[in-house]
Amino acid sequence: MSLERDGVLSDEELAGLPGMPSKERLNRGPVAVIECAQEIPCNPCEDACPNGAIQVGEPITNLPRLIEDRCTGCGLCVPACPGLAIFVVDMSYSEDEAALQIPYEFLPMPRKGEMVEGLDREGKVVCSALVVRALNSKRFDHTAVITIVVPKDQAMKVRGIRATARSPL
Repeated sequence: MSLERDGVLSDEELAGLPGMPSKERLNRGPVAVIECAQEIPCNPCEDACPNGAIQVGEPITNLPRLIEDRCTGCGLCVPACPGLAIFVVDMSYSEDEAALQIPYEFLPMPRKGEMVEGLDREGKVVCSALVVRALNSKRFDHTAVITIVVPKDQAMKVRGIRATARSPL
């Protein structure tokens, strides 16, 4: 497994996770994508979901399973995950673009309207992204949720961002 080798899951490994929505569900609208592959005692995502769309159950080391028909894409699970392994993908955002809600724990916070670099799981730049929303609520416990827009063909690759040089205000 590449996770054990280099810390990055392959596309095949990701597809086999119980937290991955089907292609059909991805195309219907916003949905959680749970890229958790470590069997550790953890279940805040299960508690955060108001619709019971994420199930860990017993034992608590089970990988989280997405019940895709219950997921509304609300994103409450994104900041709840201590491993920063949950994203919301909205492939219905527009004809050519997808919206992604990603966890973010750096400063400075990106601003709405800012262009950033979309990064893959290895931290490599894959595309430019537009920030359309930046939420940093106290209830998120220091994990902001940034919504970015990327080309649809990059939506399942981009998992982080890097701000570009910012002009002084």
